Amino acid sequence: MSATTRARVGVGGWTYEPWRDNFYPAGLPHARELRFASERLTAVEVNGTFYSTFGPATFAKWRDETPDGFVFCLKAHRSTTNRRELATAGEAIDRFLASGLAQLGPKLGPILWQFMPTKQFAAEDFEGFLKLLPPSIDGLPLRHVLDVRHPSFENADYLPLARRYGCVTVHTDSPKYPNIADQDAPFAYLRLMRSEAECATGYPAASLAAWTAGIRAWTQGAHPRDAFVFFINGAKERAPAAAMALLERLRTAEQE
Repeated sequence: MSATTRARVGVGGWTYEPWRDNFYPAGLPHARELRFASERLTAVEVNGTFYSTFGPATFAKWRDETPDGFVFCLKAHRSTTNRRELATAGEAIDRFLASGLAQLGPKLGPILWQFMPTKQFAAEDFEGFLKLLPPSIDGLPLRHVLDVRHPSFENADYLPLARRYGCVTVHTDSPKYPNIADQDAPFAYLRLMRSEAECATGYPAASLAAWTAGIRAWTQGAHPRDAFVFFINGAKERAPAAAMALLERLRTAEQE
């Protein structure tokens, strides 16, 4: 497997009005936007599953509209994480995972469990939550990602606890949230949030070059690992251009 195929790069969602004048062709039917995006990117992080419940038919439709190798990373429903006591989330977690995710088959990427910025690290309660995350659904292996957003998670006890349960932590470049890097993680999950409106590719060339080098170091070497990279927020209208620019750099570097 090449470094490029180990790196999945995309954006958050595929329905965003400003993309209809700088990413999607004029007049493209909204029903064809997922197909168009999936032919130019290699992954998408689905934000809609955080707010709404979808059924098996929807996941099957997404699967069938996208090319082989495309990946959907799903944000878990907010009922699973937006609670005072995380250890009580078992029913909500089961309900979300049983909603039809397995219909995606090999196109199911990591599940993103996003916590409120006000949610502080409490080891016992957080471990109670991690114990509830199953390793698979319907025979399909699951990969779990934790998006922790309170400074208290920059704690010497946090990463060892997450690793103990096979969970990976989001790495972000946002100045608002902890920038936690785990060099020993089985895969990387990046949420890049500093796109600039005045830059056609969202990120300047030097920044894209630096991210390209970092991703290649991760996906190559003696122990190559997968990387999932999403351009989120910032100047969101630039996110598709940023993702395509990064993918092009990764492809070019692989050919050199």
